[in-house]
Amino acid sequence: MSSQKKKELQVAALENGTAIDHIPPEHLFKVASLLGLDKMDNTITIGNNFHSKKMGRKGVIKIADKFFEEDEINRIALIAPNVVLNVIRDYEVVEKKKISLPSELKGIVKCNNPKCITNNEPMVSRFQVVDKERGTIKCCYCERKINKEDIIIK
Repeated sequence: MSSQKKKELQVAALENGTAIDHIPPEHLFKVASLLGLDKMDNTITIGNNFHSKKMGRKGVIKIADKFFEEDEINRIALIAPNVVLNVIRDYEVVEKKKISLPSELKGIVKCNNPKCITNNEPMVSRFQVVDKERGTIKCCYCERKINKEDIIIK
């Protein structure tokens, strides 16, 4: 082997679809479960513990012919903020988005206060994100604060 490093693709190229990159390895399968990948008929490639200059190690999910809606992106952000979403068309990255928590979450999270009105009446839950770094949210109805590790996603 010459002094030049040989580079090769570790994951097959995607013609059209979405690649979710820079997923913390410990959250990869939680993100896969949250997105319902086991129920999709699309071609899906999942890779974990790839080398990353930025993170040390990372996970990657590539989904053929799938483009995410805003609520799906917000679900990903709850589990793994700061992932990079690459929209691919005709083998080219046409859009690159760094995902972060929005300032408000609607209908995505279940309040863990059993007395909250959202658990006793047919209504959409609403949470304000009070700390994006720590992933702390607050119910707009009962004002209960919930830390990232205690969040229940609907």
